[in-house]
Amino acid sequence: MANEPSGTIETGRESYLPDLCAGRSVFAVVLIAELIAISLSLVRYTSAEFFWTDLTKSSLFLLWISLTCAAVLCIARPHLGKLSIQKATVISLLLLVGTATLVSEATYLLGQFLAVQFIGPDNNLFPDRHVQFLIQIIGISTIVSVIVLRYFYVSYEWKRNVEAEARSRIHALQARIRPHFLFNSLNTIAELTRSNPERAEEAVEDLADLFRVTLGDARTRIRLKEELEIARIYQRIEQLRLGDRLQVVWNVADIPMRTQLPGLLVQPLLENAIYHGIENLPDGGIVTVDGSVDNGIISIAVTNPLPASGRKTPRDGNRQALSNVRQRLELAYPGQASVDVQQSPEQFRVCLKFPAQEQTE
Repeated sequence: MANEPSGTIETGRESYLPDLCAGRSVFAVVLIAELIAISLSLVRYTSAEFFWTDLTKSSLFLLWISLTCAAVLCIARPHLGKLSIQKATVISLLLLVGTATLVSEATYLLGQFLAVQFIGPDNNLFPDRHVQFLIQIIGISTIVSVIVLRYFYVSYEWKRNVEAEARSRIHALQARIRPHFLFNSLNTIAELTRSNPERAEEAVEDLADLFRVTLGDARTRIRLKEELEIARIYQRIEQLRLGDRLQVVWNVADIPMRTQLPGLLVQPLLENAIYHGIENLPDGGIVTVDGSVDNGIISIAVTNPLPASGRKTPRDGNRQALSNVRQRLELAYPGQASVDVQQSPEQFRVCLKFPAQEQTE
């Protein structure tokens, strides 16, 4: 394939070929084969009787080839993932063309057998020109295989680029500890060392735990229980500075705590609620974290009050964190997760929705 990088794929890394064993992939193969059969029959259409006969013949033949090729690539995929992209592509092409040729040869032999035993030599169901038939199949299967493999490779590279960009944004989000938060936390700890040394020590441990998580591997999934504990650590640190101005109500007892999810999804929302909401209110306010589960979908909503109209407005920057969280959820749960935002003059609410996928021991 042109424009493909050389080098070897790391052991354990998946091939750029999709999982053709999955039900969705099998359905796609069947659907595409049928659409091609219908298109070919329409091109060759001369009469209604001939159309249905031709469609039946084309559908059976294309389905036989398509499903057999999909099965071959499905079996070979784990082994191809250990090879370089160029070697995997050449072997995949040979497997596809070879499989199509073998199926075509079997079809021709079956036709010859049935012609002798049952149907007779005059029939339109099976090919009668052996060499010409095989040459056509080899040529067509080679062209189609090159196009299909190229599509798989381009789709794979596009997905990798999207994930790489998302990871870079995630690492930037994780590494970005707002200076005011760090300075305020250190100043608070310094004051506590004189008035309450034990609480100062706990605050240092909380701050270290928070930094350890934010600088960790963005690809690692953690339990929902751990994610909520990270958010509570952040709350405890901010509580030292804001005191009674900050109140957080946690209504999360009904959600499955063993659910696996990307880390740092709830903590940025709580940080935004405090930074853009509570800090702008002289008397502070209440942040609520509500969790529920319905039909296997977990919902976590973070709601905070906003300054009254005409007073200091929330600071900019809220959208960047929400965009990062939304992108991470989409990468982790394609088409299954969402980030819903609702804003009124009095409050701001963000709701995360994602599948409940518990850890299997």
